[in-house]
Amino acid sequence: MAAEQQNEMKIPQMEENKENSIDGSLGLEILQIIKDSQQQHGLRHGDYQRYRGYCSRRLRRLRKTLGFKMGNRHKFTGKKVTVELLSDNRHLLLVLMEAERAWSYAMQLKQEANTEPRKRFHLLARLRKAAKHGEQLEKLCESPRVDAKTKLEAQAYTAYLNGMVQFELQEWKSAMEAFNKCKTIYEKLASAFTEEQAVLYHQRVEEISPNIRYCAYNIGDQNAINDLMQMRLSAGGGGGMMAEKLEALITQTRAKQAAVMSEVEWRGRTVPVKIDKARIFLLGLADNEAAIIQADNEETKERLYESLLAECRDTIQAVREELRTDVKQRERAAEGADSGKVSNLQYLHSYLTYIKLWTVVRRNESMAHALQAKLKEPQTDENKRGPRPQDLIRLYDIILQGCNCSHGLVRIVVLGSLFLCFYIAQSYVLVKKWSEALVLYERVLKYTREVQSKAKSFNNSLKDLPDVQELIAEVSAEKYSLQAAPLSDRLDHFRLDPTLLSKQPNLVQFPPDFQPIPCKPLFFDLALNHVAFPPLDDKVEQKGKGGITGYFRGFFGFGS
Repeated sequence: MAAEQQNEMKIPQMEENKENSIDGSLGLEILQIIKDSQQQHGLRHGDYQRYRGYCSRRLRRLRKTLGFKMGNRHKFTGKKVTVELLSDNRHLLLVLMEAERAWSYAMQLKQEANTEPRKRFHLLARLRKAAKHGEQLEKLCESPRVDAKTKLEAQAYTAYLNGMVQFELQEWKSAMEAFNKCKTIYEKLASAFTEEQAVLYHQRVEEISPNIRYCAYNIGDQNAINDLMQMRLSAGGGGGMMAEKLEALITQTRAKQAAVMSEVEWRGRTVPVKIDKARIFLLGLADNEAAIIQADNEETKERLYESLLAECRDTIQAVREELRTDVKQRERAAEGADSGKVSNLQYLHSYLTYIKLWTVVRRNESMAHALQAKLKEPQTDENKRGPRPQDLIRLYDIILQGCNCSHGLVRIVVLGSLFLCFYIAQSYVLVKKWSEALVLYERVLKYTREVQSKAKSFNNSLKDLPDVQELIAEVSAEKYSLQAAPLSDRLDHFRLDPTLLSKQPNLVQFPPDFQPIPCKPLFFDLALNHVAFPPLDDKVEQKGKGGITGYFRGFFGFGS
């Protein structure tokens, strides 16, 4: 914590001590300051409480530096920054930090309001407080001493805060007007500077755009929902409050459409869908799959897969609860009924379970493709652990286990088996087990030939498999490289083996010939029997001298 506060002291000090413009006007990089502060003090991880604490500490430092005291330790005296007091850009920074502190507290309460709804009233109060400080900052920037760029940034910042207040109050028209004003100012600022300087403004415009489209949809623009669905594909999806609003909007739209959906067909059987949650999920299934296909990167694709799986689990749970009641009713009316027929609810439950398994398999397959691409990339940092063949072995093993639980996944089973065998061979190569790896490479080539020969009998499910063709080329290259690996032991010696020129060259003799090695030596003491030891008789006799006289002499204490 102490180190963090030391970093706080360094970075703000540089910003607060910026020189004013050459013409003597005051300037403040409002958007740059708040973005840097937010990223460095908690908002990168959504920790609004930490950012709020940072704003409070920075306000205390600013007031102390400027001598802007709010009374003493015994009495609080409110004091505002006025145009007359405006002599340093740190006065503007003081008001900006007050607005940021109120805004961060509002966002913290927004997170807590999910479980404690009454905190929403406090949230609105803090948002209004932030907007009030923003208006004060805009009024101060109207002074002729403040430069034009700072004035425009202050107006955009105030418009953003006002838009957030109206957005939370669901005053869609007012919110849309405020956000449009903010967007227009930032676009003008971006066009007035170089590309490097305009990046920050363009990022802010992208953050605001989902809010504008959401307001347009609620006002009555039905075409806005398509734009919002596209924005959902972007990483973060608008972030925080907007992400939650967007998910709620999509669910609400599907709920309206689900009213006309009454049945679903799977494997030649049509079953009615009476559970609302199941209707909403099945209706949005095609949209979710299309969104996954259109995803630009693996991170977005993984996030969409996780969202789809979470929704699928909730739907299965709802059907399972309904199924418990349905089973009890069937037990009461078991007599005279066809007990061998699967009920509609059971069939629907099986269909949803199949969707979940199929989605898990596709997610794992997508993760495997991403790992394969990373595995082929050269490792630049030796200290950083990169992907290994063992990671893919585990992943393909999970894929095959999932495919065993469902049917109709012939293509994935075939590819999974081939790649599993291939990466097991790769793992053997890493530990220099050449023979085991070579056998597995041969097995991969054997399986690929079988797949190509039997592709027509699988109802076109194995046609056009570019993965197999790429795998054959890669395995062939690895195989030749592996066969040449033992040659590194005799690079300094030329030897022409006639068998190498035949149709079946044998580079490695397997199993290898036995070679004599030195045994562990055994030691026998053969000289002991021939050693003549010196006599010890004289020493034994001296030990026995004295007799009984010496005994009594020693007993009475004299003579020794």
